[in-house]
Amino acid sequence: MSLYKHIFLDLDRTLWDFEANSQQELTALFYKYKLQEKGISLVNEFIKIYKEINEQCWALYRENKLSKENLRSIRFAKTLHYFGVEDQGLSKNIGLDYITNSPLRTLLLDGCIELLDYLHSKYTLHIITNGFEEVQYKKLSNSNLLKFFDKIITSEAAGYKKPNAEIFYYALEQSGASINESVMIGDDLNTDVKGAVDFGMPCIFFNPNQTSNSYSLLANVSHLLEIKTVL
Repeated sequence: MSLYKHIFLDLDRTLWDFEANSQQELTALFYKYKLQEKGISLVNEFIKIYKEINEQCWALYRENKLSKENLRSIRFAKTLHYFGVEDQGLSKNIGLDYITNSPLRTLLLDGCIELLDYLHSKYTLHIITNGFEEVQYKKLSNSNLLKFFDKIITSEAAGYKKPNAEIFYYALEQSGASINESVMIGDDLNTDVKGAVDFGMPCIFFNPNQTSNSYSLLANVSHLLEIKTVL
């Protein structure tokens, strides 16, 4: 019989297919706002630059150097600026549309539902996410995932972001779990894995790209369904 009772999972890029859903929405916005007429000829180049800038902005957000509100607008302003487009109104509108529409998309990573069905029958499941609270709830609801989870732990509610230990303390408090009966599953080395391992919580690294690392892990898996052989 498993020693574990509570499983904490990340959402974006672990269950919800962030890359595919984001790609779809950014493509739609590129054509909605006719960015090709503003000199941005290739939609894939627009998305590539946006992703690079978005990662930089999220890194600043995790370090509390950029606010939620500024992150939402500045990432598109910087992307448009890269292509020589200076239009604050346009960047604000694209930012609002993106944050409104992308959570309505429902593509999940391969094996997600089968894994959650399996885990839900054996453990109490929770989400721990650095994503914006209202956005993450929309993703979970629209993707029909809310039914699997007991507690949704967001960094906004906790007041701390992964990998800070405080969000894990908060998660245990909210769920009534103890650290020795809990497991973290996530895809991000710098937030999910580092946070859990430093906190002392066993961790399964969902690692489809087989990124090398030196962390002491419960398991390192390249496909979600491999987790069924671990838990």
